[in-house]
Amino acid sequence: MAGGSSFLERAPSPALAPLVSSVWVQQVGDAPIRQRYVPHGGAELRCVLGEAPRLLGPLTSATHRVIPAGGVVVGVRVRPGALGGLAGLPAGELVDEDLTTGLLWGDEARLTDLLGGAPSPQVALDRLQGFLARRGEETDPLVDEVVRRLMPWRAGVLPAGWGISDRQLRRRCHAAAGVGPKELQRLLRFRGFTARVQAAVDRGEPGDLAGWAVEVGYHDQAHLTRECRRLACVTPGVFLAQYREACGGADDHDHTAAYLPMLRRRGHRPGHGRSVQEPPARPA
Repeated sequence: MAGGSSFLERAPSPALAPLVSSVWVQQVGDAPIRQRYVPHGGAELRCVLGEAPRLLGPLTSATHRVIPAGGVVVGVRVRPGALGGLAGLPAGELVDEDLTTGLLWGDEARLTDLLGGAPSPQVALDRLQGFLARRGEETDPLVDEVVRRLMPWRAGVLPAGWGISDRQLRRRCHAAAGVGPKELQRLLRFRGFTARVQAAVDRGEPGDLAGWAVEVGYHDQAHLTRECRRLACVTPGVFLAQYREACGGADDHDHTAAYLPMLRRRGHRPGHGRSVQEPPARPA
């Protein structure tokens, strides 16, 4: 396991696909690790098996959590705009929060035992997905459309004529996604950069920070550098180097389910124009 940890990310169950972008199992080796979580526009529900599950709300800057030696973590990555319905309260109240699921859904001990008593990490992950699927509600279709239009492969401009005021639009975005449209765009743009980093490391490709910056919607590399410092607390070059050190060349680190939907191509030649394409219309 690279760095004493494996991390295998997969697509969610069909029942959770409208709410969750990916799920994962992480297993830590003989030494504890300091895990970095960076903003991506959504939220994360994670459980170190044997401990109470925790929800990490939408982040506005990077944070770290220590995972104990021998720890096994199962988790889900909630789609941008889906947290409000899933949590049952305005997502704006959960920004940068890290809280146990008992504060949201109650019966924390039962869920902790249900996951911790699973015969394998995959069964624990399946149980966690089933638990969330029973609590998920319909997402706000307007916010779904906002998220889709603010993805890195789009121009990032919201059209006029939504039929509601800017204030109402911000309120609905805060309720569903935790932040307003402008901040959401910043987070999704950085998610696009993160996907480029993950893909390059996974494929053993060299870094192209200037090209990636323009591709995912930054004005230039300097703009990317400012935003990366703000959101990840390091420069893009350091971010890439750290990710390469943690995951590069490791067969038991697979983040394909997280980055591939951000990088689908249609008739793209490397080095010629934008490489990301808009996926089929669906909640992002």
